[in-house]
Amino acid sequence: MKILFICKHNRFRSKVAEALFNNLIKKQRNKDNKKITAFSRGVSLDKQRMYVAVNVKKALRRFGVGRVDNMPRKLTKKDIKIADLIIVSADNVKLSRKLIKGKKIIYWNIKDTSQSNYTGILARVKIIRKKVWGLIRSLRYK
Repeated sequence: MKILFICKHNRFRSKVAEALFNNLIKKQRNKDNKKITAFSRGVSLDKQRMYVAVNVKKALRRFGVGRVDNMPRKLTKKDIKIADLIIVSADNVKLSRKLIKGKKIIYWNIKDTSQSNYTGILARVKIIRKKVWGLIRSLRYK
């Protein structure tokens, strides 16, 4: 199963969801589990900031995630096609109905914050982590 997390620029919310999900699911896997992986994309890229902010990485380290893909990646039709489940982690992203037709999609609607606001970033990482745990639990019973 492939899970696609989407946010606006693929620099924060979707990157955090991807990193936490892959880190947490790896700890849950056993030989009876199907392989489940996550990847993330942004609907548009911020050409001035093609990286994941230091404070985002710092917040992830608090939750045991030492590595995160630093390169933002733009959403493509192929990404949509290969995804079994799409989660829009941002509150400021709308996807074309035509693009996502026939796909299971969940909206988390998490607000953005400044890359310099560590307290705000940490608060959102906690929210995302809670939602990721809920997602992992729901996948176990399918």
